[in-house]
Amino acid sequence: MYPMTVKGEALLREELQKLKFEDRHSVIEAIATAREFGDLKENAEYHAAKEQQALMEARIKDIESKLSDSQVIDVTKMTASDKVIFGTTVVVEDTNDGKSLTYKIVGEDEADAKDGKISVISPVAKYLIGKFEGDIVKIETPGGSIEYEIISVSYI
Repeated sequence: MYPMTVKGEALLREELQKLKFEDRHSVIEAIATAREFGDLKENAEYHAAKEQQALMEARIKDIESKLSDSQVIDVTKMTASDKVIFGTTVVVEDTNDGKSLTYKIVGEDEADAKDGKISVISPVAKYLIGKFEGDIVKIETPGGSIEYEIISVSYI
């Protein structure tokens, strides 16, 4: 089972459409063009295009598998509470230095640390899920332990 947000599902479906109906056509054209260069054994363009095709087909299968086994969770349709669950946005404050961080807990394919989106399987998310506003969470990291206070939980 692959949990994902509504936005995450939409992004995967867009990527799948692009791969199937745009990129696939481009790779087929690249292979056909490379064949025109002659001897396929020593044709670098042909081998590169075939490798690109294999990677693209693998990604298509991966996306199709995830979408067929996905559980799309829309937290905006849930009764909001102060409990951290998949899809919520959590503001935490480091109890040592007072710095605030905002995390949105999302599916694996949606995670983007620079954008504050953390995977549901990340260590931080695992420590936060199931906790409530006001709870203190101690997270063990390779660099030592970090203690966060959960300031707010949003179902947006």
